Amino acid sequence: MPETKNAIPSDITENLREIQTRIVKACMPVGRPPEEITLVAVSKTNTADRIRVALRAGHRVFGENRIQEAQGKWPALKQDFPEVELRLIGPLQTNKVKDALALFDVIETVDRPRLARVLAEEMERMGRRVPVLIQVNTGEEPQKAGVLPAGAPAFIRECRDELGLDVRGLMCIPPVDEEPSPHFALLREIAKDAGLSVLSMGMSGDFEKAVPFGATHVRVGTAIFGSRPMPAA
Repeated sequence: MPETKNAIPSDITENLREIQTRIVKACMPVGRPPEEITLVAVSKTNTADRIRVALRAGHRVFGENRIQEAQGKWPALKQDFPEVELRLIGPLQTNKVKDALALFDVIETVDRPRLARVLAEEMERMGRRVPVLIQVNTGEEPQKAGVLPAGAPAFIRECRDELGLDVRGLMCIPPVDEEPSPHFALLREIAKDAGLSVLSMGMSGDFEKAVPFGATHVRVGTAIFGSRPMPAA
């Protein structure tokens, strides 16, 4: 069961096992090998000590939303666990690009031309080519980041062909009040047309629905770490 507020941290290990089991079960009806699905443990708002529980359990792929928060935890964790892959799954401002590239191994939220250009320029300066995903706003929600579906093909071409970014795939966050399956299907079709193989889609409440539509990465936080603590007043 997901961890409750007063649960012991060892529940994190049990939750990881449960999520992996659910991934296996979701793969079976559609004949997908579970090895095709990477579980991204979303560790935002969790302390380094809680993250270490997952690390000691053998998990190595994590996602963080905020650069400043990640900077306070992950340099030391990555020193102790150098094989970790840390993915930025939250919004990226252009003035934080250098910090992001110094810490993260994958950027999942490339969503606009200005950001793509700054990323390309900074990677050139740093001599570091970090893989990226294009975030697509499949629900066309005005308050949400992401390129609109109609503009995605041209933006992918710009990132890949003009700027030379290492575009591996696409990411989306469906509207919370809609059935996610059509959004997963749309992302799959955009990726297929662009020749991209990575699909980061599905979270704690809907990752099993994302598997039949080709998800390669599912981003799961609360189902692993429990309910996130409320920010201090």
